[in-house]
Amino acid sequence: MTPTQRLPASLTPLDAALTALLDGLRPVPPVALPLDEALRCMAADMPPLAAYPPHDIAAADGYALRARDLVAASSYSPVPLPATPVWVEAGEAMPGGCDCVLDSDSVDISGPIPQVVAEAIPGQGVRRAGGDIAAGSNVVEAGRRVVARDILIARAAGIARLEVRRPRVRVVNVPGGMVTADWIAESARIAGADVVCLTAAGRDAVSIAAAIDVSACDLLLIVGGSGVGRTDASVTALAGRGKVFAHGIALQPGRTSAVGRIGMAPVVVLPRAPDHAFAAWWTLAIPALDRLSGRRPRKTLNLPLVRKIASGVGIAEIVLLQRKQGAWVTLAAGELSLDAIARAEAWLVIPGSSEGFAAGAGVDAYMLRE
Repeated sequence: MTPTQRLPASLTPLDAALTALLDGLRPVPPVALPLDEALRCMAADMPPLAAYPPHDIAAADGYALRARDLVAASSYSPVPLPATPVWVEAGEAMPGGCDCVLDSDSVDISGPIPQVVAEAIPGQGVRRAGGDIAAGSNVVEAGRRVVARDILIARAAGIARLEVRRPRVRVVNVPGGMVTADWIAESARIAGADVVCLTAAGRDAVSIAAAIDVSACDLLLIVGGSGVGRTDASVTALAGRGKVFAHGIALQPGRTSAVGRIGMAPVVVLPRAPDHAFAAWWTLAIPALDRLSGRRPRKTLNLPLVRKIASGVGIAEIVLLQRKQGAWVTLAAGELSLDAIARAEAWLVIPGSSEGFAAGAGVDAYMLRE
């Protein structure tokens, strides 16, 4: 916000704006996506898996034997075998009655009678049924992000598609805010959304309204035009197409943000300035996207503060943090430079009802890198 820029006549508390935005919002229906497309999306309920491997298999090349037949076998006291044991390759099913695999050096078949010169224990050289995937387990729990290791399990289990929730997000850039809009769009993709990004033809309300299309989106994000200047027309465009819940949020940075709804689609208008957009993204847009994704509550990390953080009452304030020797070091509060945003490991919001946190106080911060 520039020194001459005016704010809306009154500011809506952050909690009230968020409550209005999330009211009635439900997770989108799940879709079955190929594994590579399901990566990063939020998992939906899926049927339990069968055991993998489905039966005992050899974990290494060697001879399949029964451990109890080899008790006390050694090079000084070989145990004779009635017949040459079965040779198995790694990954092959274990023959019936066999529960261990010995390498070729442990079995002497050079003479007329095969002999074993080493003991074994049950399961030696064997991968047990269900050893990799237990029967009844899940590829990934519902509400968790699908990551690379989940894809590995799915492929091992022979699954080609995963049931996930992938909200459709439309990002409308008001001319002049492309850098911020691109960052918001990429952040939404990383969060598992299906993103469409476009730029309005102009900065006037008519051009912005023409770019607003909620027929194929679950969340609409408008970047720029959220102030009260002559060319800040995003909120006017939103009001003409739907309903404005709040314009002017008691949030620093991010005071000129707005929230509303068009039909059933929630709308967040983010300021063009990167630090203001950052604040609105994490405090307003991300909670809406998480609700649509069916994501479980995000985890926080509680560490003590190295120094006191002071804050004015009445405005929720964003704080950027970095870990140092098991404590949180404050990088920026209220005014967020791009350098601080790039270096930050976590963020927290000081509620408008609080004057801040004392040095040594433990605070719960949201991690910026999962």
